[in-house]
Amino acid sequence: MNQFFEELFFNPRWYHFPFVLPLLPLSILYGLLMAIRRVFAKAKDFNLPIVSIGNLVVGGSGKTPFAISLIEHLDKRGYEDIFYISRGYGRRSKGLVVVKTSREIKCSVEVSGDESMLVAEACNCSVIVAEDRVVAIENAKSLGAKIIILDDAFSKVSIKKLDILLEPARITNYLPLPAGPFREFFFTRGVADLLAQEGREYKRVVSFEGLEKRMLLLSAISNPKRLLPYLPEGVVGSYFLQDHAYFKKSEIIDKMEEYQADSLLVTQKDYVKLKDYNLPISVMKLQLDIDKKILERVEKYINGEF
Repeated sequence: MNQFFEELFFNPRWYHFPFVLPLLPLSILYGLLMAIRRVFAKAKDFNLPIVSIGNLVVGGSGKTPFAISLIEHLDKRGYEDIFYISRGYGRRSKGLVVVKTSREIKCSVEVSGDESMLVAEACNCSVIVAEDRVVAIENAKSLGAKIIILDDAFSKVSIKKLDILLEPARITNYLPLPAGPFREFFFTRGVADLLAQEGREYKRVVSFEGLEKRMLLLSAISNPKRLLPYLPEGVVGSYFLQDHAYFKKSEIIDKMEEYQADSLLVTQKDYVKLKDYNLPISVMKLQLDIDKKILERVEKYINGEF
């Protein structure tokens, strides 16, 4: 997502108005098509608990760290055979790939995608990536899945599931694509089973590992400027790439020399793509503190009580 659209979607200014007007008809048409799709959809029941973690707004909303925190909670509570399923955004592979079974990782980050590899390394669960979520669910069942955590699947209306919809703490543009950041009309949030707003139902807890005196902030996540409020002292510059982009070691070294940086400050999502580069790295660790009521309702659903 380029800088213009990031500003239009997340921090619109008066000078965006002339660009919004001609896009409004397309936004309304897009929103209507998505609404009609929901009305006529028939959800398939896979006869096992499927928890979807999604959002209505494009870009990062914390779905991956939310999934990690939820899986860690369920693991501590004694739930077994948890499978995490994602499309595998940014991967250099196609089709269905079993990234991890039990505790064994079976592919590289280029094959899995950065977010899926992050979950695979962080959690006691199996991980599958596939463009077709239905095929992935069937495959997970054949491998013994008892619980499925489905990434970015609020729009997957053909699957019967518990929908957790993550919402940003602040919304400044309520329009559907392309004039705004919403994948569907804002009122669609009402069909979600659980709403989780940042700052209310979940909070970000940031910690750091390996801080140095001079660090270059390097990131390939959506809307990277959201990292700025959490930065520690010692950040001397930033270098942002598109979401899920892969890094070139030579370019990174040039940037580090330009800013005379002692290390790179990166997110965990970026770290999984950089850890084999043999570069000095400081890590920004993000954990989510999820409201107990959300966790309790998820457990009730898994136990058949929801």
